[in-house]
Amino acid sequence: MSTPFILNEVTKKLPKHLHKFIMRQPYEDYTAQNHAVWRYVMRLNVDYLSKVAHTSYVEGLEQTGISIERIPEMEGMNRILKEIGWAAVAVDGFIPPNSFMEFQAYNVLVIASDMRTLEHIEYTPAPDIIHEAAGHAPIIANPEYSEYLRRFGEIGAKAISSGKDYEIYEAIRLLSILKENPNSTQEEIDVAQKVVERLQDDIGELSEMAQIRNLHWWTVEYGLIGSMDDPKIYGAGLLSSIGESEWCLKEEVKKLPYTLEAADVSFDITKPQPQLFVTPDFAHLSKVLEEFANTMAVRKGGLSGVKKIIDSKNLGTVELSTGIQVSGIFTNVIEGENHNPIYIQTTGPTALASRDKELIGHGIDYHAEGFGSPVGKLKGINLAIEDMSPRDLEVYGICEGETTTLEFEGGIVVTGEVITGVRDIKGKILLISFKNCTVTHGDTVLFDPAWGIYDMAVGKEVVSAFAGPASVESFEDYASVSETKTQKIEYSKEDLKLHKLYQDVRDIRENGNIDIQKLNIIFEILTKEYPSDWLLPLEIMELVNDSENELKSKVFAHLQELQNNETYNHLIKKGLRLISEDLVLVS
Repeated sequence: MSTPFILNEVTKKLPKHLHKFIMRQPYEDYTAQNHAVWRYVMRLNVDYLSKVAHTSYVEGLEQTGISIERIPEMEGMNRILKEIGWAAVAVDGFIPPNSFMEFQAYNVLVIASDMRTLEHIEYTPAPDIIHEAAGHAPIIANPEYSEYLRRFGEIGAKAISSGKDYEIYEAIRLLSILKENPNSTQEEIDVAQKVVERLQDDIGELSEMAQIRNLHWWTVEYGLIGSMDDPKIYGAGLLSSIGESEWCLKEEVKKLPYTLEAADVSFDITKPQPQLFVTPDFAHLSKVLEEFANTMAVRKGGLSGVKKIIDSKNLGTVELSTGIQVSGIFTNVIEGENHNPIYIQTTGPTALASRDKELIGHGIDYHAEGFGSPVGKLKGINLAIEDMSPRDLEVYGICEGETTTLEFEGGIVVTGEVITGVRDIKGKILLISFKNCTVTHGDTVLFDPAWGIYDMAVGKEVVSAFAGPASVESFEDYASVSETKTQKIEYSKEDLKLHKLYQDVRDIRENGNIDIQKLNIIFEILTKEYPSDWLLPLEIMELVNDSENELKSKVFAHLQELQNNETYNHLIKKGLRLISEDLVLVS
């Protein structure tokens, strides 16, 4: 099967179910104005962030091969990223949280290939290539942070979502797409905003995924590092926002020590953040992550873990004490008197695994209708089945060809003829298969002989429960791609003509031959037909600033006039400062 991306040493390890999210970077769709926006933001970032960002940022820009002059091509980035053990792939906007985390666990950055518009140059509500490539990539060159990011993905991919989480994901995805598209109507945006607000107000208790997304937001996206009095920036959302990178360090933004409590602090992705968390160092991030992991069902298991999987209404895995793993859509759990699970049940395609590898003959084709099994010890017998020797199994009638009745402490009764058993590599029994089998709980029939062979998982307790399948090979197509697609911006003839002017200026700069006459023609067209455009005059000013000519005076006067508009004022001043501090003093 062909892929929309070039496989390398890192991406070839990705499981196939993640391939569906990867798209070809539409590099030819980037306009000259897009490249100018990239260049403006990156020049400001390097100038400003070199003073306020973690030292790894500027060093990482060079290490990861990110150019200030133009939007990076994914293939070029990957050639350099592989040197630090990472890779990058292009995706269409936001992808589901578990899938995002899983990419990260494989040392792969997912990069939304869209580019923010000039209208959203300071901050974009949608993920874009400035945020992903220029925000995330440079910091991962730091080995300690790189391992934190990978480990976060590994743990985050196991976090269990609630049934409402996916609704919120889809609603936020749609809102971000509409807000970034200049062709969207205000009515469309308002309707989408209300849907997001309604869902967020009705979220109830935060799921594991909601909590770990909060931790991700307050560290990977919006984290500060160092002392509380003088923190530095390392979060990608701040590193990629020329507006928030300045705002975040002001006293108006509350600074809090980063602790596990950040998991319960939710965020609004469409607005600047009212508070931020400061970690003393990267090692502290890993410490808090492990603290959170200790609260998750993947480590705690038990009845609550099974209930979380059921509530998610998504594919999940329950692991028993023997190591057998049951992966499917869990729909039922019977609770014992001691508030422990005594029977677990899935509906629909289910796979059994051990050590994250599917048991031969126990994939979704065989267990197409679902799977159910008792959990616990036999009634009146202190020795659990999993701890029995072959002699013990024989004594209790659990041997091939024997018809036996197994009554569990919780009241589950299994009666049938033993066919065979499955053991792990160390000899521990994982599965016992019966024919002519009936399984009951009181008056409730859980399995009828007419349904065929009954496979009973062996385990005295649930030790783990987590999102997704145990074996990535069992459910190759389980992750869903959103049907809401990023909208390609439709440019008018006037827009395309403006983009052509941007391209002409870029060509002059790259050729190194400053053609004053041609620049003068471009400037005349610009001021006549696009009088409110402020970025291209800055680019022209950069080219003519070192020489004394009439064009320089005209461009500077035009920029001074544009500064009367509050929206452009600070953006123009920042651009002029990049060219020359003297220009700012005069203006």
